[in-house]
Amino acid sequence: MTKQTILGRVTQLAKANINALLDQAEDPQKMIDQLIRDYTNNISEAEQAVAGTIGNLRLMEQDHQEDVAAAKEWGDKALAASKKADGLRAAGQSADADKFDNLAKVALQRQLQSEKEASTAEPTIASQTEVVDKLKSGLDQMKTKLTQLQSKRDELVARARTAQAQNQMMDAVKNINVLDPTSELSRFEDKVRREEAKAMGKEELAASSLDAQFEQLDSLGDSAEVEARLAALKATG
Repeated sequence: MTKQTILGRVTQLAKANINALLDQAEDPQKMIDQLIRDYTNNISEAEQAVAGTIGNLRLMEQDHQEDVAAAKEWGDKALAASKKADGLRAAGQSADADKFDNLAKVALQRQLQSEKEASTAEPTIASQTEVVDKLKSGLDQMKTKLTQLQSKRDELVARARTAQAQNQMMDAVKNINVLDPTSELSRFEDKVRREEAKAMGKEELAASSLDAQFEQLDSLGDSAEVEARLAALKATG
């Protein structure tokens, strides 16, 4: 994938409105899982693109610095050759003076070439620097979004587990038979106390059963928490 494509993808994902996407999704948790995979893969690709672009940029910067240094070095050599020629010419050694003047010209030509190479590289260096900055910025935003996605997923899983536990609790409560001792009163006076005692015993038994069921719900809640944490570990892994 080219740097331009990577840059476009990074920019698109970095600007994505996660909440809007989730609102449109039929299965938000499944969509979050897919987004997490997309972001993770694109972050990996973007990191490689950034590393490669930075490496190329540093090489161009080194070459530019070498060209600038070479231009200065050839300039110094041209000056030295010119001064030598002037000294020889003052001493009446015209032939030798011309030789050093020619060397000065060669050095000046090399200086000009190095300056042109340095100047030609500068726009490319500036452009690549801008690309690197954009990639770094987009990469940082994507990593932030990935963290948000992972947190959002954990929140949704926890809410789903809680809702499931609450539904189980309500179902259990609805299945509890609430006893009304008065409904069992006999028209016969001598059975009233026995029926009331029986009703009281059933009520106590029902209360005990209710406590046991709520203890079971607590256990289910713990199990749900364990499942939620396991899901979070797998998501962050």
